[in-house]
Amino acid sequence: MNLLHAASGNGVPLVMALLLGLLIVATLVSEGLPRLRQRPPSRELVARVRAWWVMAGLFVLALLVGKQVSTAFIALLSYLALKEYLSLIPQRRSDRTVLLWVYLCLPLQYLWIYLGSYGMFIIFVPVYAFLFLPFRLMLTGVTQHFLRASATLHWGLMLTVFALGHLAYLLKLPLRHPAGGVGWLLFVVLLTQLNDVAQYVSGKAFGRRKIVPTVSPGKTWEGFVGGIAVSVVVAWFLAPLLTPLVPWQTLTLGLLLPVVGFIGDVTMSAVKRDLGVKDASSLIPGHGGILDRVDSLMFSAPVFFHFIYYFVYGPH
Repeated sequence: MNLLHAASGNGVPLVMALLLGLLIVATLVSEGLPRLRQRPPSRELVARVRAWWVMAGLFVLALLVGKQVSTAFIALLSYLALKEYLSLIPQRRSDRTVLLWVYLCLPLQYLWIYLGSYGMFIIFVPVYAFLFLPFRLMLTGVTQHFLRASATLHWGLMLTVFALGHLAYLLKLPLRHPAGGVGWLLFVVLLTQLNDVAQYVSGKAFGRRKIVPTVSPGKTWEGFVGGIAVSVVVAWFLAPLLTPLVPWQTLTLGLLLPVVGFIGDVTMSAVKRDLGVKDASSLIPGHGGILDRVDSLMFSAPVFFHFIYYFVYGPH
């Protein structure tokens, strides 16, 4: 069943139309307005907006085709994020023989998601993969920096496969609203990404007091508060269109997700500073790499999932 058929009676088409409108406005502001003023447009801003067209277009297209394609699309994001991560971290020569097992964790994790096996989905990476990988590293016979190698592989799997996998499992949750799992997915992705944009714009316009200057000098209290304010408004508008959330749940998530997303953003900034890189890659013009674009989602997705799993569907 494709999204256009399933979306009857819910706000998914409206939200997608509004997303299209936002992109059109952003294009007019970034490219049209400077030309009207006879000024050269900002290359960085133009690159960012054009990249958003591509990213949003691919995301919406995956949703339109169906849940299986949406799950495959998120699995591809996980793969690209994991690949970027593994290309950045320092590795011993012996670790390369273990990387195949790391990559094999990804299709297995998404197999549990595809089958709707919540029990295996929730324990496969943090239990079985975490126990197996150090054992496989031990079999190489190299003990120098063994703990560092285990920790970096664990950390990468946790963020790029386990955390992002929660986005795909949203599509498997029981129907509580006409928008179904697509509504949950749209809600958390839009809220997290719009918070990132709002923090960036607010910080550029009003930012004075830095929060963590040694980790991410561009993050300011003004940008942080601006992001939260926009997130609360967006959550209040999107919730009845896409979800069965009641007012207190909507407000809680409107406040919680931008905070958790900010934590993810600055935490990954600390990782990149430790590795001596500004961006994870140059795959997305104006945005860096996949890791740079999903850093907030890697933290907000599992928090959002378990919030609704407990408070909307009830404890199990």
